[in-house]
Amino acid sequence: MSTVVTYTEARQNLASLLEKALAEGEVYIKRRDGRVFVLKPAEIKASPLDVEGVDLGVSTEEIIAFIAESRRFGG
Repeated sequence: MSTVVTYTEARQNLASLLEKALAEGEVYIKRRDGRVFVLKPAEIKASPLDVEGVDLGVSTEEIIAFIAESRRFGG
């Protein structure tokens, strides 16, 4: 079951509450008037183009030379 805290507890312990939401998936904050709110981590959608680079041991100058050479030969 998720954690339920009061609004006052949430204000006083926000950092630990954020960690708890991360660990448990969500935390409920209950106000004095009975309304309840849910605090949960946002889903971060990564781009499929976010990939690790590969070190090929080729310098910038060499890459530029390869491109220039391929353009000379119509590649």
